[in-house]
Amino acid sequence: MFYWFMKYVVIGPIVKAIFRPWIVGRTNIPADGAAILASNHLSVSDSIFLPLMIDRPMSFLAKSDYFTGRGLKGWATRMFMKATGQIPIDRTGGKASEDSLNTGLQVLGRGDLLGIYPEGTRSPDGKLYRGRTGLARMALEARVPVIPVVMVDTGEVMPIGRTIPRIGRVGMVIGEPLDFSRFHGMESDRYVLRSVTDEIMVALQRLGEQQYADVYASTVKDRAAAAQTAAKAGSKAA
Repeated sequence: MFYWFMKYVVIGPIVKAIFRPWIVGRTNIPADGAAILASNHLSVSDSIFLPLMIDRPMSFLAKSDYFTGRGLKGWATRMFMKATGQIPIDRTGGKASEDSLNTGLQVLGRGDLLGIYPEGTRSPDGKLYRGRTGLARMALEARVPVIPVVMVDTGEVMPIGRTIPRIGRVGMVIGEPLDFSRFHGMESDRYVLRSVTDEIMVALQRLGEQQYADVYASTVKDRAAAAQTAAKAGSKAA
């Protein structure tokens, strides 16, 4: 009820009036039954616009930091994340990754839609980066289709580091569902998981025509951070 109220009464009408989001391929989302929506990730606002523009409720797996903030800002962020159907997960790896997988499987087990960003983090420069195999494992274990989704111009409206969005129009393109039933029962095979993941990333690249880089986005971010730290250290030494 809270999700419905925020989507159709509070947040939804305001966001639609300001940003005039458009959508292509809405009918590619099944009217019922579980499915994974695999999207590129340009902005934190991706998790707002996509649920807003589809008819069915959906959930995203979001990092737990968004739900633990203090004060008025922390409360507002927490309420906003809940209103947009996001579920807190620990992304530190190890057991946390297994818990995240189980959380996603619970959503799919209820017959609901689950949104996942296969790149694992926002693109630092608008390119499409290598996908993480957790998505493939979840799809094979739950035996559900994967629907590719391309977000358009959300990175322009709310780029990394910006807290207040710019006014601009955004959109999304929903591709045809990908069927991986031929791999059912093979979710423990890492080569199969990589093959499925790569097939999903190819579908995203073709749908959105983003430049593709066969490296993890997190690796690019770590290298940039290391270079920045080294540059600061060098300037202090000079």
